[in-house]
Amino acid sequence: MTQSDLKKKDLLLELPNTPGIYLFYTAQKELVYVGKATSLKNRVRSYFSGTQKTSRPIEEMIDEVVHIKWETTESVLEAIILESIYIKKFQPKYNVLGKDNKSWNYIVITNDPYPEVLTLRQHELALMTEEEKKRTYKYIFGPYPGLNKKAAMKVLRTLFHFSTCRPGAKRPCLYRQMGDCLGVCTGDISAAEYRKRVITPLATFLRGGKQKLIKQWEQEMKRAAAAEQFERAAALRDQLSSLFRIRDISLLNESFVQDVFDTTDDTQIVRIEGYDISNLGKTGIVGSMVVFSHGEPDTSQYRKFEIKTVQGQSDVDSLREMLERRFRRIGSGDTRFASIDPDLLLIDGGKPQLHTAVAVAKELGVRVPIVSIAKGTERKRNDIFFGEGTLPHIIDWVDRHKAVLIRVRDEAHRFAISYQRKKRSL
Repeated sequence: MTQSDLKKKDLLLELPNTPGIYLFYTAQKELVYVGKATSLKNRVRSYFSGTQKTSRPIEEMIDEVVHIKWETTESVLEAIILESIYIKKFQPKYNVLGKDNKSWNYIVITNDPYPEVLTLRQHELALMTEEEKKRTYKYIFGPYPGLNKKAAMKVLRTLFHFSTCRPGAKRPCLYRQMGDCLGVCTGDISAAEYRKRVITPLATFLRGGKQKLIKQWEQEMKRAAAAEQFERAAALRDQLSSLFRIRDISLLNESFVQDVFDTTDDTQIVRIEGYDISNLGKTGIVGSMVVFSHGEPDTSQYRKFEIKTVQGQSDVDSLREMLERRFRRIGSGDTRFASIDPDLLLIDGGKPQLHTAVAVAKELGVRVPIVSIAKGTERKRNDIFFGEGTLPHIIDWVDRHKAVLIRVRDEAHRFAISYQRKKRSL
């Protein structure tokens, strides 16, 4: 056992069972990787347990790691923010090496009078010039690799009460009725006050300034109480309380599903769309689209398609119509889809269905990995086919996550049959 092994082993024994970030250094003290975890002890030890055999560069090169450092945080959200600060500043090579940058998420705040708080992916930002970014966004925070966007935005909205509504609405939004919107929709807060009370504190927090923000809010609460602005003082007290005990365990993917969707995985497949055609005769053909996010069904994103142009009984023609309608919405701003950029398309069927899907994607300029699953010649076997040009890291990912993909395929089939039966009963 070398001296570096001893040092590494001793450090592993000291790791705390708390959220935070871990930093891997070489013998030359070069920072080569930074990661985040809900439990530093469990996450860092997993790299050196000898049980993980993957093609991820950080684990292929783990022997380079000699020094380990870490920083604990009071919440997972703060670990996510701290990780992004280190990545942006140091660009550790194994955070960047082999990454599909579209999996890197950013939180952006627009330049509108009532600024919007949104998430974007790396490839969306890459399409914009620097001038366009400055014109559109006041702040750009990130990158946040493997971020559970939906959960993160929910936590941040709870802490800072930023609005998802528009000014001038005819009636209060749902969040206003729940007390989580300060009244952008109803005109109860001015643009200047909204920026002061919501956007500036949020930006401070996303820069890693939680302690600074706590001091500011404590001082403001005391001033509000002294001025007998008791409602404002109470609101600040509640925000401070929430900030001290952020409940955000869902931001990192470390439960069963999250073993499947590891936040440090080089291939970030978060949103899978599954498609199937239900064809119980020459009429009434329907299609289904189901969505799995982080390995679980997101039923709010499911869509039904009534096939309108196909004459006769043709699964591939029906699939073509459905996918053409779906693909044309990508990049169109269609708000019926919370996320219009799938990471992987899964088709229920064999090579004919797969070739149709690939052809439609090419024709419409959509670049997304496509695979299909068909029942094999043996009843319980599932054959998986890959679209032409599928990259090796996608094939490796699919091979490691067959169980999830079969669930998606089966759910698309179930949803299509359910829609077909409902139509026939009507």
